[in-house]
Amino acid sequence: MTVLHWATISPFLLAILIPFLYKYARPIHTGWFVLVLPLGLFIYFIRYLPITSGGGVVEYTVPWVPSLGINFTVYVDGLSLLFALLISGIGTLVVLYSIYYLSKKTEKLNNFYVYLLMFMGAMFGVVLSDNLIVLYVFWELTSLASALLISYWFHREKSTYGAQKSMLITVFGGLSMLGGFSLLYVMTGTFSIREIIASVDLVTTSSLFLPAMLLILLGAFTKSAQFPFHIWLPDAMEAPTPVSAYLHSATMVKAGIYLVARLTPVFGGSAEWFWILSIFGIVTLFWGSISAVRQKDLKSILAFSTVSQLGLIMSLLGLGSASLYYGFGSETGEYFTLAILAAVFHLINHATFKGSLFMTAGIIDHETGTRDIRKLGGLMTIMPITFTISLIGLASMAGLPPFNGFLSKEMFFTGVLRATELSIFNMETWGLLFPVIAWIASVFTFVYCMIMFFRTFTGKFKPENYDVHVHEAPIGMLISPIILGSLVVVFGLFPNLLAYTLIEPAMAAILPNLLAEGQFFYVDIYHWHGFNAELFMTIGVVLVGTIIFLSMKKWSKTAIYLKERDPLNLFYDNSLSGLISGSQFVTRIQMTGLLRDYFVYMCVFMILLFGYTMYRYDAFAIDTVNVTGIDPFMWILSIVFIAATLVIPFLNNRMTSVIVVGVIGFLLALFFVVFRAPDLALTQLLVETVTVVLLMLAFYHLPELRKEKFKPSFNIVNLIISVAVGLFVTVIAFSASALGNEAGFESIAEYFIQNSKELAGGYNMVNVILVDFRGLDTLLEVLVLGIAALGVVAMIKLRMTGREDV
Repeated sequence: MTVLHWATISPFLLAILIPFLYKYARPIHTGWFVLVLPLGLFIYFIRYLPITSGGGVVEYTVPWVPSLGINFTVYVDGLSLLFALLISGIGTLVVLYSIYYLSKKTEKLNNFYVYLLMFMGAMFGVVLSDNLIVLYVFWELTSLASALLISYWFHREKSTYGAQKSMLITVFGGLSMLGGFSLLYVMTGTFSIREIIASVDLVTTSSLFLPAMLLILLGAFTKSAQFPFHIWLPDAMEAPTPVSAYLHSATMVKAGIYLVARLTPVFGGSAEWFWILSIFGIVTLFWGSISAVRQKDLKSILAFSTVSQLGLIMSLLGLGSASLYYGFGSETGEYFTLAILAAVFHLINHATFKGSLFMTAGIIDHETGTRDIRKLGGLMTIMPITFTISLIGLASMAGLPPFNGFLSKEMFFTGVLRATELSIFNMETWGLLFPVIAWIASVFTFVYCMIMFFRTFTGKFKPENYDVHVHEAPIGMLISPIILGSLVVVFGLFPNLLAYTLIEPAMAAILPNLLAEGQFFYVDIYHWHGFNAELFMTIGVVLVGTIIFLSMKKWSKTAIYLKERDPLNLFYDNSLSGLISGSQFVTRIQMTGLLRDYFVYMCVFMILLFGYTMYRYDAFAIDTVNVTGIDPFMWILSIVFIAATLVIPFLNNRMTSVIVVGVIGFLLALFFVVFRAPDLALTQLLVETVTVVLLMLAFYHLPELRKEKFKPSFNIVNLIISVAVGLFVTVIAFSASALGNEAGFESIAEYFIQNSKELAGGYNMVNVILVDFRGLDTLLEVLVLGIAALGVVAMIKLRMTGREDV
């Protein structure tokens, strides 16, 4: 494995050591040990900037399951490097912030940092993997790790509820995405993202193009909280604030954005891709901004603002995909690459201002004991540093100059205005809605930014509203938001610092089909563009937003304002309740506790499934040409075997039943000997001997069972099912033999006879098949048994203290 591979999985390796560091280095906060890793990774990935800014890429491959086309290929280009720097850079600041936010005396830091490192490693895997299956594995690990982080305070009902909701929604989307990946493999014959992009013609001309697109977008939308799947994100705010600052500003919610950007070369340029991304993005922007205004909790406001900002980025990616339709050579095509530029730029900007705002919200909660804006107020003089950082972050999110959010917001306005000029996809008519909805959403964005700022920091400070002594946070907790706030200012005043180091290489990775070798996108970001429509839209946002804020007393008592919870949660709750009720109903029918009932269900299902399959493909056939005669002693052996089987239902003594079952097993071993399968015979003899002995010992030491008498009962349903299963297995055996002879297939047994010794070094073919030829299957079976064993050991060693449910 290469250094890049080790860098990708290094968070998982450190996570293994965290419990030991937590236990044996208790005087030191565990976060100090963790801090070294993301900082080192950030420095390591910076080394790739000269390569990607020059148009180069780095790729390394480690074979994993090459026979299935699955390899652990890590790939660094402009897009993956941008996300890797966000993951490691924001991760460094979050870990530093968490050291002062989480007390080592009261918090289980070993759990927290294990979960955080798991999530960090999973995110690195998502953005650096070239193979879709490997990407999917890491994708689902992000869902698992984020659920663990959200439920970190598991004694709170809201925390477990939020974790469950995020898990159900994102994993549902992930499974759909896996289906889309499988369809891409069917179309192109590869799981490699680079090879799929190179084979884009095979995808666009396939009938599976649209199903694959829809399934993949379902995964992206659920992960990036697009409407109507956004409902999990506000409930995820029950996690500790460092988690919110990390997952929901720069990493997890950006995973869906990354996937859409990465696959734009494959699906971009089509009307379906354009409309789905643009519509869902703009609706999410609008819905999130309106919902944020209704919230009374600082983190809830930031949660819905995150939903809104993610919608903005998604809509820009949708609008920018039109450039693939026109091509880079046309003026219109070049113009719409500006939407991609805006998406990339706002991705960076959102990570800076939203990360700082989450941290300041955490500081306010930490130092005042509340996040309720109805109790807060007058903190400007009490917490001046927090006030300054919040002012910068909120001004940037509201789109005010000279901060970085203003620049990307202006570019967003440019994108939606120019969308009305498109001569494709019926944009001449429906395109007029984009600037209107974007402007209204921006007005409400400005409003909730004003609500956060004025309700928290202005007005009269009332000490009686707080249960603690309110004061400024310690400097250690302020370092991270100060750094992020400083970046908001620096990127706002000098945006072209990022032009050809991060933004242009990321654009080149998103739109590689538009660039010839050696070409670059022209990136020049500046504040003043003259008195244009975008500027007047911004002025209108400020004026109308101010009027709405000043008139809040008139409409803050309306029903829609008082309902903080998103109405779509009702659909989720009812669906989950119906799912639980339905599963309980099915379970009551199916899980009777009787083994005979389980056998009935399984046997009926097998008969129906195989019967329909054989009927559907006309597979019923009997060929007696190659059937040999049966020797007399085989007739005797068969009659004894059948008689022993038939007598079992009529026995009324358990010991006798065990003996007769043993006789059947030994007779079966004799059949194996006759048919020259000594390895099977030996295995059968050993298993049967051990089974009979163990059962006899059990009944001997349980005299009440040994002496128990019972009257056999007759069940016509069981008789019919058992006879049907026997007949059906016989028919399948005859049909398989007949069809195999008809098609000229050789028996697979010959392969094992010839290769067991040569390929696996074993003479016992049964063992060789289980351990070598079916090795992966057997390994998974052993894994299941191992997990079950661990569960049993955990239950045996569990000592309840009575405080688990507190």
